[in-house]
Amino acid sequence: MTRIFTKEGLKKLQDELEERKTKVRQTIADAIKEAKEQGDLSENAEYSEAKHQQNENETRVAELESMLKDSVVAVKQKSLSSIDIGSRLTVKMKSKELHFEIVGSNEVDPAQGKISNESPLGKEFIGKGKGDKVEVVTPSGTVKYEIISIE
Repeated sequence: MTRIFTKEGLKKLQDELEERKTKVRQTIADAIKEAKEQGDLSENAEYSEAKHQQNENETRVAELESMLKDSVVAVKQKSLSSIDIGSRLTVKMKSKELHFEIVGSNEVDPAQGKISNESPLGKEFIGKGKGDKVEVVTPSGTVKYEIISIE
């Protein structure tokens, strides 16, 4: 399955993978070594916890490697006339201005305004331009947005 990322999102995953393969692995290895030096492993909580952390880290490393293997970077259009993955936009909803960035589904972070190109809102924004109006049906009713700017 191909995963789409912005250039920044892909770099973030690559950085996390590097961190986990180097620093995190070494920290866990040190904790395991220290716990082993305490003797009886059958009743050693520190050893059990370190092994648990090691398992979680290795699972995440495998996930990241898989994600990166199947990833492509969304090429941002040179034109700012229409919205695509990687576009940053300002919209008006009622009297409020909101800022969004269209990202791949693996980079979603609603608190930072990063919405997926696959989400209902993202799908409506894709291909639209400045001045266009978008309506999105939500469980609480239809929400109307006007696109003010695209970066």
